[in-house]
Amino acid sequence: MTGTRAGQRYAKAVLDYAKEQNALEVVNADMKDIFATINGSKELQNVIQSPIIKLSNKKAALMEIFSRINTVSQGLIDVLIENNRIDLLKVVAEKYIILYDKMRGEEVAVVTTAVPLSGELEKKVLAKVNELTGNKATIENKVDESIIGGFILRVGDLQYNASIAYQLNNLKRDLHNNTYVS
Repeated sequence: MTGTRAGQRYAKAVLDYAKEQNALEVVNADMKDIFATINGSKELQNVIQSPIIKLSNKKAALMEIFSRINTVSQGLIDVLIENNRIDLLKVVAEKYIILYDKMRGEEVAVVTTAVPLSGELEKKVLAKVNELTGNKATIENKVDESIIGGFILRVGDLQYNASIAYQLNNLKRDLHNNTYVS
Protein backbone atom coordinates (compact mmCIF):
# COMPACT_ATOMS: atom_id res chain seq x y z
CA MET A 1 0.00 0.00 0.00
CA THR A 2 1.47 3.34 -0.98
CA GLY A 3 2.03 5.90 1.74
CA THR A 4 1.94 3.34 4.52
CA ARG A 5 5.11 4.56 6.20
CA ALA A 6 4.09 8.22 6.06
CA GLY A 7 0.55 7.29 7.10
CA GLN A 8 1.95 5.48 10.13
CA ARG A 9 3.94 8.57 11.17
CA TYR A 10 0.93 10.88 10.81
CA ALA A 11 -1.25 8.42 12.74
CA LYS A 12 1.31 8.22 15.56
CA ALA A 13 1.46 12.03 15.75
CA VAL A 14 -2.34 12.28 15.86
CA LEU A 15 -2.49 9.60 18.56
CA ASP A 16 0.08 11.44 20.67
CA TYR A 17 -1.74 14.75 20.24
CA ALA A 18 -5.13 13.18 20.97
CA LYS A 19 -3.64 11.73 24.16
CA GLU A 20 -2.42 15.21 25.20
CA GLN A 21 -5.90 16.63 24.51
CA ASN A 22 -7.68 13.76 26.33
CA ALA A 23 -9.55 13.00 23.13
CA LEU A 24 -8.35 9.48 22.29
CA GLU A 25 -11.79 7.84 22.17
CA VAL A 26 -13.44 10.70 20.28
CA VAL A 27 -10.67 10.82 17.69
CA ASN A 28 -10.83 7.02 17.36
CA ALA A 29 -14.53 7.31 16.56
CA ASP A 30 -13.71 10.07 14.04
CA MET A 31 -11.04 7.91 12.39
CA LYS A 32 -13.46 4.99 12.12
CA ASP A 33 -16.00 7.30 10.51
CA ILE A 34 -13.42 8.81 8.14
CA PHE A 35 -12.10 5.40 7.13
CA ALA A 36 -15.56 3.91 6.57
CA THR A 37 -16.77 6.93 4.61
CA ILE A 38 -13.75 7.08 2.30
CA ASN A 39 -13.58 3.31 1.92
CA GLY A 40 -17.28 3.18 1.04
CA SER A 41 -17.25 5.92 -1.58
CA LYS A 42 -15.36 5.52 -4.83
CA GLU A 43 -16.32 9.11 -5.75
CA LEU A 44 -14.77 10.51 -2.57
CA GLN A 45 -11.63 8.44 -3.16
CA ASN A 46 -11.41 9.90 -6.68
CA VAL A 47 -11.82 13.46 -5.37
CA ILE A 48 -9.10 12.97 -2.75
CA GLN A 49 -6.69 11.37 -5.24
CA SER A 50 -7.37 13.75 -8.13
CA PRO A 51 -4.47 16.05 -9.08
CA ILE A 52 -6.93 18.28 -10.98
CA ILE A 53 -9.11 19.29 -8.03
CA LYS A 54 -7.68 22.17 -6.01
CA LEU A 55 -6.59 21.48 -2.45
CA SER A 56 -8.92 24.23 -1.20
CA ASN A 57 -11.88 22.46 -2.84
CA LYS A 58 -10.82 19.11 -1.36
CA LYS A 59 -10.57 20.69 2.07
CA ALA A 60 -13.98 22.35 1.73
CA ALA A 61 -15.56 19.06 0.66
CA LEU A 62 -13.94 17.08 3.47
CA MET A 63 -14.85 19.67 6.11
CA GLU A 64 -18.45 19.59 4.88
CA ILE A 65 -18.59 15.79 4.91
CA PHE A 66 -16.88 15.53 8.30
CA SER A 67 -18.36 18.66 9.88
CA ARG A 68 -18.95 16.96 13.24
CA ILE A 69 -15.44 15.65 13.90
CA ASN A 70 -13.24 16.73 16.79
CA THR A 71 -10.78 19.62 16.40
CA VAL A 72 -7.88 17.14 16.59
CA SER A 73 -9.27 15.28 13.58
CA GLN A 74 -9.94 18.55 11.76
CA GLY A 75 -6.33 19.50 12.47
CA LEU A 76 -5.19 16.30 10.77
CA ILE A 77 -7.10 17.25 7.62
CA ASP A 78 -5.56 20.75 7.77
CA VAL A 79 -2.03 19.38 8.12
CA LEU A 80 -2.51 16.86 5.31
CA ILE A 81 -3.85 19.64 3.05
CA GLU A 82 -0.94 21.97 3.95
CA ASN A 83 1.60 19.22 3.23
CA ASN A 84 -0.19 18.17 0.02
CA ARG A 85 -0.66 14.67 1.49
CA ILE A 86 -4.47 14.57 1.72
CA ASP A 87 -4.35 11.38 -0.34
CA LEU A 88 -3.09 9.69 2.86
CA LEU A 89 -6.23 10.46 4.89
CA LYS A 90 -7.71 6.96 4.61
CA VAL A 91 -4.37 5.30 5.43
CA VAL A 92 -3.82 7.60 8.42
CA ALA A 93 -7.30 6.84 9.74
CA GLU A 94 -6.72 3.10 9.39
CA LYS A 95 -3.30 3.27 11.06
CA TYR A 96 -4.68 5.40 13.91
CA ILE A 97 -7.37 2.79 14.63
CA ILE A 98 -4.72 0.04 14.71
CA LEU A 99 -2.40 2.05 16.97
CA TYR A 100 -5.29 2.95 19.28
CA ASP A 101 -6.36 -0.69 19.61
CA LYS A 102 -2.78 -1.78 20.19
CA MET A 103 -2.32 0.87 22.88
CA ARG A 104 -5.39 -0.57 24.64
CA GLY A 105 -3.95 -4.09 24.42
CA GLU A 106 -6.23 -5.20 21.61
CA GLU A 107 -5.35 -6.52 18.18
CA VAL A 108 -7.38 -7.00 15.03
CA ALA A 109 -6.65 -10.32 13.41
CA VAL A 110 -7.61 -10.37 9.74
CA VAL A 111 -8.26 -13.93 8.63
CA THR A 112 -8.76 -14.50 4.92
CA THR A 113 -10.45 -17.78 4.08
CA ALA A 114 -12.12 -19.34 1.06
CA VAL A 115 -15.35 -19.78 3.05
CA PRO A 116 -16.65 -17.96 6.16
CA LEU A 117 -15.11 -19.02 9.49
CA SER A 118 -17.11 -21.26 11.79
CA GLY A 119 -17.53 -20.26 15.44
CA GLU A 120 -15.26 -23.08 16.64
CA LEU A 121 -12.46 -22.18 14.23
CA GLU A 122 -12.79 -18.50 15.17
CA LYS A 123 -12.17 -19.41 18.84
CA LYS A 124 -9.05 -21.37 17.88
CA VAL A 125 -7.72 -18.43 15.84
CA LEU A 126 -8.37 -16.02 18.74
CA ALA A 127 -6.51 -18.34 21.13
CA LYS A 128 -3.54 -18.57 18.74
CA VAL A 129 -3.42 -14.77 18.27
CA ASN A 130 -3.51 -14.29 22.04
CA GLU A 131 -0.68 -16.82 22.39
CA LEU A 132 1.43 -15.12 19.70
CA THR A 133 0.90 -11.49 20.70
CA GLY A 134 -0.16 -11.62 24.33
CA ASN A 135 -3.04 -9.28 23.47
CA LYS A 136 -6.77 -9.71 23.17
CA ALA A 137 -7.94 -9.79 19.59
CA THR A 138 -11.02 -9.42 17.49
CA ILE A 139 -11.45 -11.36 14.28
CA GLU A 140 -12.18 -9.79 10.93
CA ASN A 141 -12.97 -12.54 8.45
CA LYS A 142 -12.46 -11.77 4.76
CA VAL A 143 -13.68 -14.30 2.24
CA ASP A 144 -11.53 -14.73 -0.88
CA GLU A 145 -12.31 -17.81 -2.96
CA SER A 146 -9.09 -17.41 -4.95
CA ILE A 147 -7.03 -18.81 -2.04
CA ILE A 148 -8.84 -22.13 -2.74
CA GLY A 149 -8.58 -23.35 0.88
CA GLY A 150 -6.63 -22.87 4.07
CA PHE A 151 -6.22 -19.36 5.45
CA ILE A 152 -4.10 -16.23 5.61
CA LEU A 153 -3.73 -14.71 9.09
CA ARG A 154 -2.57 -11.12 9.49
CA VAL A 155 -2.06 -9.51 12.89
CA GLY A 156 -0.41 -6.11 12.75
CA ASP A 157 2.81 -6.57 10.80
CA LEU A 158 2.82 -10.37 11.14
CA GLN A 159 1.41 -12.53 8.37
CA TYR A 160 1.06 -16.29 8.17
CA ASN A 161 0.00 -17.71 4.81
CA ALA A 162 -1.35 -21.25 4.96
CA SER A 163 -3.52 -21.00 1.87
CA ILE A 164 -3.71 -23.76 -0.70
CA ALA A 165 -3.02 -21.25 -3.50
CA TYR A 166 0.23 -20.18 -1.77
CA GLN A 167 1.30 -23.80 -1.29
CA LEU A 168 0.51 -24.63 -4.92
CA ASN A 169 2.54 -21.63 -6.12
CA ASN A 170 5.48 -22.78 -3.97
CA LEU A 171 5.21 -26.30 -5.38
CA LYS A 172 5.04 -24.94 -8.93
CA ARG A 173 8.12 -22.78 -8.31
CA ASP A 174 10.02 -25.72 -6.79
CA LEU A 175 9.13 -27.99 -9.69
CA HIS A 176 10.13 -25.32 -12.20
CA ASN A 177 13.47 -24.75 -10.47
CA ASN A 178 14.23 -28.47 -10.21
CA THR A 179 13.48 -29.29 -13.85
CA TYR A 180 16.45 -27.27 -15.04
CA VAL A 181 18.93 -28.73 -12.57
CA SER A 182 21.21 -31.42 -14.09
